[in-house]
Order: sequence, then C-alpha cells, then structure tokens
Amino acid sequence: MLRRNPFLLVIIAIAVAIAVVQFNDMRKARRIDSTPRTIAPRGELAAYEQSTIALFEASAPSVAYIFTENAVQGFFGASRIQQGTGSGFLWDELGHVVTNFHVVQGARRVQVRLDSGTALEATFVGGSPDHDLAVLRLRDRPASLRPIPVGRSDDLRVGQAVFAIGNPFGLSRTLTSGIISALDRRLPTAGGREVMGVIQTDAAINPGNSGGPLIDSSGRLIGVNTAIISGSGNSAGIGFAVPVDTVNQIVPQLISRGKVPRPGIGIIALDEEAAAGLGIVGVVIEQVVPDSAADRAGLKGIDFRRRILGDVITAVDGQAVSNIVEFVRLLQNYSVGQTVPLEVMRDEARRTVEVKVMDIS
Repeated sequence: MLRRNPFLLVIIAIAVAIAVVQFNDMRKARRIDSTPRTIAPRGELAAYEQSTIALFEASAPSVAYIFTENAVQGFFGASRIQQGTGSGFLWDELGHVVTNFHVVQGARRVQVRLDSGTALEATFVGGSPDHDLAVLRLRDRPASLRPIPVGRSDDLRVGQAVFAIGNPFGLSRTLTSGIISALDRRLPTAGGREVMGVIQTDAAINPGNSGGPLIDSSGRLIGVNTAIISGSGNSAGIGFAVPVDTVNQIVPQLISRGKVPRPGIGIIALDEEAAAGLGIVGVVIEQVVPDSAADRAGLKGIDFRRRILGDVITAVDGQAVSNIVEFVRLLQNYSVGQTVPLEVMRDEARRTVEVKVMDIS
C-alpha cells in the first residue's frame, strides 16, 4: 500500500525528521554547564589529629621493614625459595634491629628497609624463641639512625591509647591505632614456654605487622606486636604484644651473647594427652637427660622396657602444677644456679627433691 502512496511516505519521513530534531533539542536542553566546586576552607586539625600525625612522623623513621628468604623442600626433594615479610624497629645507633623470632626463623637471607626506602642486608645476631624476640644487625650502617624511644610496661593502664606501625601485607609505613584492651595476658611460645605480662590491644595487627613496635601516645616503645587471635588469620581486634620490660631485659643479652639463659632441670616431659590418658595430674617425666640437674638429683623417667612409670612432678616450691606449661612458668621465677624444691610422686609415694636450675639452651 505504501508503494502506491508516495505522498504518505513523504509525510512519514518529515515526521521522523521532526521527532529526531526535537529529541536532540531536548537532550541539549538537559545538559548543564558545570565547573569544579569551590573548596570550602577548613580550620586547624583537631588536637588529637595533630598529635597522631606528629607521633607518626617522629616514629616512622625508627621502624624497619623486613624481607626474608627461606629455602624450603619442594616435590621430589627439590628446594625452592619462600619469601616472607615482617616488621621491626631500630634499637640503637649501632644498627641493631629488633623483630620477632618467628619472622626471621630459618631465613637464609634477611633484608631490612628503613624509612629512606633503601634495602640493606642484615645478619642474625641472636634470638629467643621462648620470648619470640630476635636481633639483627645491619651490615652497612647508614650515617644517621634514629633508635626508637623506649618506655615501660609496668605502669600501663587498660583503656590508654596505643599505636602500631608496621608492614601488614607488605604495605609499608602503615599506622593503626586503638587502646589497651587487657594486661597480663600469657602468650604461649616455642618449647612449652609462655611470655608473661603480654599486652592485649584492639589496634589492627595483621600478617606482616609481626615484630613492629606498639607505642604509647608519647611515641615510646611499650611492646612488640607478636600475634593475633582470628579465625580468618586477619585482624579481629585481638592482638598481642610482648611487653617492653621483657624486651629491654632480653635484647641486651641477645646482643651480648646471642641467646638468653633458658632455665630448666634437664627432663623431657610426656605428652599431656598421653599423661591425661593415664589419669595422671602433673608433669610425667618421660626421660631424664644424662648428667643434667635432674639426673644428679636422682629423678627417673619411664622405664619403657619394663613398663614402669618414673617420677611425676606435682608441685614447684609448694605450688601445684598439672602440666608442663605451668611447670615452666613457675621455673622461670628462678635464675640459673638457684635451687628449686620439687614435690615428686613415684609409686604413690610423695617426696620433696631439691634440684639446681640449669641453662638448657
């Protein structure tokens, strides 16, 4: 029908053209010329903001960023390089850097990046797995080093502000803040030991923060960020720091001797689950190290050939112990060379044995 009516085709074409022109005019009418907004002036930063900024700028040059290389076994005995990161801080002007023991444990190469951004080779000076602390030394010491100011941890209060600076997920120069959530926590470490007086904080601590400083509002070191409790492995608001009073006691010994004395008596304890399976409460001595303090005191381990139980330690200086962790915690109150009274049970008979504490490191 349209082919038989050319006049109608012309009318339709004119209507379409008019509609297109009107649509374009409407679209242009909706366009609004715009320019950048005028910047609203602001006043001075709040006092707490200024103090936090000043704290970070003063403390950041003392924080170190640690990169490690470990050789690990792969498939078919082949080794591969595994890289890790952590944090630390400058301890003195001699180039000593403090971090966590677990950050550098087993590393065949360690590099430290300071605030300047330069990566420096570092050597391992010493470590204490019982306190999760280690000391490195920079091979090439820069001309100017800014050791972190050291505070104290015996006068800390729950609720006071704290700040963590570190290298979470490899993101350097990261500042997080929070409060002290609790004090006098106990943190398990290697070999059945515990760090006492641990600081709990809700300042965000994530993988890579380990070994970095926890500082107070005066910019003083009050702890070394060490661990978190989290189902996902990331920050859940429960982080822990080794108290600076412990750090200030352990680090000088690591610098001087490479290790710290490890109080012990020379025994190997039976696994707690195995002891519980026997229905025994106490520290079951599985083995006595030959010529150790325990050996000289006459303590006996298990005679597996004859299936005879040896000694079970039930108390240290009158304080009951039910497992190796409690035993070690009480033993840490004694220095190497001191004598400790132990209550021991053998064949249902109880007796007190005097044992001289020795260094088992």
